[in-house]
Amino acid sequence: MKFRRILSALLSFTALSLVSCGGDGGISGTGAAGTLHLSLGDAPSCGYDAVNITVQKVRVHQSASAADSDPGWSEIVLAPAMRVDLLTLTNGMLAELGQTQLPAGKYTQLRLVLAANDAAHPFANSVVPTGGSEIALTTPSGQQSGIKANIDIEVAANQLADFVIDFDACKSILKAGASGKYLLEPVIQVVPHLVSGVAGFVHSSLLAAGTGISLQQAGEPMKSTLADSRGFFLLQPVAPGSYDLVITAPGRATAVVTGVPVAMNIVTSVNTDLTVINPPTSGSGTLDGAVKTGAASIDATVSAAQGLTGGTTITVVDGPVDATTGAYAYALAIAPPVAAPYAVLPASLMFSADTTAAGRFTLKATAGGVSESAGPLTLTSGASIHTNFTFP
Repeated sequence: MKFRRILSALLSFTALSLVSCGGDGGISGTGAAGTLHLSLGDAPSCGYDAVNITVQKVRVHQSASAADSDPGWSEIVLAPAMRVDLLTLTNGMLAELGQTQLPAGKYTQLRLVLAANDAAHPFANSVVPTGGSEIALTTPSGQQSGIKANIDIEVAANQLADFVIDFDACKSILKAGASGKYLLEPVIQVVPHLVSGVAGFVHSSLLAAGTGISLQQAGEPMKSTLADSRGFFLLQPVAPGSYDLVITAPGRATAVVTGVPVAMNIVTSVNTDLTVINPPTSGSGTLDGAVKTGAASIDATVSAAQGLTGGTTITVVDGPVDATTGAYAYALAIAPPVAAPYAVLPASLMFSADTTAAGRFTLKATAGGVSESAGPLTLTSGASIHTNFTFP
């Protein structure tokens, strides 16, 4: 299963308790303890107006192979369970989950336990497709033992370990063909809670559905968000380093700000509300096809990337295929992407069209940890290029 960002979000809670199960969780003889603090965040979801989940508890263990009935688990239990729309957590907004003392040591497994959809709560977990009605979300691994993820959290004695659970609904929700069902296939990622990030403004015309704003390294999206009603966006938390800011929108050329620096505990501003990013209009072509894996439920993703002059690679779209048919289809801008090197304010970003990259894309399909690529493929306005991938 592809490693995807995920899940959880609680805007408020009425009761939160920690239950330590099975003694000292694997630390014996010292009694040393530290504090684990968890917040929850989300990345934007493509094609949905709401993604609702109901969380019962979060469990952590020091063994990545521990079974759900083994001793040594510690639990954050929500009583009553809380239902939250994950898509309300954007632009750096985090929901407090709380903190608790744990035996000092490294924690390598986390499980997120969701409530079941039942007669009393048929939409405990659900999605609302853009412009559509609410549909129950199938979460086969979300109940009972919980959604499992391998993590790497170090809890030091007498210190605070502060982490964020991140969720990417766009990559974690699979549509199951014409059945009308939506499946949740998430993997939890836990990242350090950092203040550092990147902020800026896009033009009001880019606030429609389908606009994506992401920070990338070597073409790999690291953090994404949506702009608010003012056009303001904040990508946070982000680890210190150098990033490319990538903005995509329907009917617009892709805009890229290269070499954006992020320093510890600093939010880097790329522009102001007087110098909004507003890429030119563009026609589009379509890249489509299907992925076959030999499995009844197809768990695969397909991404499209562009190589810019100078060696920078950007991903313009990355999402799951249809869980039943394996189909994917992306309408992509064929105009030259516009790129600008990062400039320290008050200097303005100076965008220029990269004509060599116009309409040229490389596809990558990933299933079961294995990837296959096709391209570069050259799209023209109104044209379609069909590409199929087959995995054992």
